[in-house]
Amino acid sequence: MVVDDSVTVRKVTSRLLERNGMNVLTAKDGVDAITQLQERKPDIILLDIEMPRMDGFEVATLVRHDEHLKDLPIVMITSRTGEKHRDRAMAIGVNEYLGKPYQESLLLETIQQLVKRHE
Repeated sequence: MVVDDSVTVRKVTSRLLERNGMNVLTAKDGVDAITQLQERKPDIILLDIEMPRMDGFEVATLVRHDEHLKDLPIVMITSRTGEKHRDRAMAIGVNEYLGKPYQESLLLETIQQLVKRHE
């Protein structure tokens, strides 16, 4: 699941994942993501921090406290690459933290490792 308020980021990331054989769900913000997660459990969440209505930190916190979703791998992809944001994300329980723009090969490798570990 790709969660980002930028249409461009959602499209570019979705295309990359689909080209690599993955089915992709998208959410335009945290509220949309949480609503979808009530019905479907993806293999991984790619999550932006800065979004309207509910930010990435709030989404990650809700996922980590949900009995059905708590083990779901979360990769934060954000332009906020400072230590403060990274530390906060890791404290919540995010699995990986990547800066924007991300390297496609690194993102794909990260997804593969996390999904494999989670199976």
